[in-house]
Amino acid sequence: MQPLVSIADQPPVRPPHSLWSMHESGCMSQQYQTVSHVEIKSLLTSSPSSSQKLLDGTGGCMYISGVPGTGKTATVMEVLHWLKQDAESKDIPKFKCVEVNGMRLTNPHQAYVHIIKSLTGKKATPEHAATLLDKLFSANKATKMPTVLIVDELDLLWTRKQGVLYSIFDWPTRPNAQLIVVAIANTMDLPERIMMNRVVSRMGLTRMTFQPYTYKQLQEIVESRLKGIDAFNSDAVQLAARKVAAISGDARRALDICRRATEIAEVHARKSKKKAVVGMAQVDAAVTEMFCSPKIVAMRQASEQEQIFLRAVISEFRQSGLEEATFAEVLQQHISLCRIEGQLPPTVSDVWGVCKRLASTRLLLLEASTNELGQRVRLNVSQDDVRYALDSRTK
Repeated sequence: MQPLVSIADQPPVRPPHSLWSMHESGCMSQQYQTVSHVEIKSLLTSSPSSSQKLLDGTGGCMYISGVPGTGKTATVMEVLHWLKQDAESKDIPKFKCVEVNGMRLTNPHQAYVHIIKSLTGKKATPEHAATLLDKLFSANKATKMPTVLIVDELDLLWTRKQGVLYSIFDWPTRPNAQLIVVAIANTMDLPERIMMNRVVSRMGLTRMTFQPYTYKQLQEIVESRLKGIDAFNSDAVQLAARKVAAISGDARRALDICRRATEIAEVHARKSKKKAVVGMAQVDAAVTEMFCSPKIVAMRQASEQEQIFLRAVISEFRQSGLEEATFAEVLQQHISLCRIEGQLPPTVSDVWGVCKRLASTRLLLLEASTNELGQRVRLNVSQDDVRYALDSRTK
């Protein structure tokens, strides 16, 4: 069953105008929060869950997967909040908590650095940090406090040798680790792609898959945000929910559509000097802008290898912190993504052909050069648009 959680993995940025900011709850209605509490508490408080493992002093791993915008991170953070309260009231032992987000790391191996610093305060190189963590999770458990490690955007910690991901899944299996890993990812079968099935079986993963929101759930989410606002037509909310449910089930997109529809309504109201009302026409205009722009359509209709290349560009930008990269740098990311998708890596000439096709459609910009590997690659669309176009196609 789809857990009922706060709006999405991260709350949307609301514009400063009056219509949308009239309701500042930032979460769902009180009714939704009550249901959410019951659902979330049951997520990790029944054996063999984190709460039970904290009581037993054992380790384990929960793998949470699902398409973007279905509340995975929000649910985990809510559960963590309740576990911390239980620890404060001494219902469960005190524990350390470390949060790692793959999106915020410049390199997957930086996960080691972040974890060891969070646990011990020590600064170390990735190689030394990995060694220290191996020792820490193998030491006598009487000398340390249980640890809950939250790893968000786990997919982004993929490396060619798979060392980072393997370590994260292996640490909790050690007898004295006292480590509970909650891994969050978009890919359902990532553990099987990293390790053999018999190894995954030995790990004893607890799994939870988040399904895309239905239109009814999306409608409730949006309506909870709009509670007390009479400027939104109920049919308009339903239209936004149905459109998003048909494409991605991403709650954040439903809220984005309503936000944009609000902006359109307020512009019209200022011109006509009438009260701003958001109806189906405004929502339809927002949907058209978001779903039907030529570049969004082009990316959603691109070939599988073209989509992988776009994801590789974003991955390289994220790691480098720059807005451009050489073809050679993107090529390495492309090959890594092919491996994580279980595909045979294409040849350099094949990937170069993919790059040129994307440039011909103006989704990419290429800097003229006689050296293919050294050509500079830039996006001609926003990274958010790329993520949205490709995420919405995965449903």
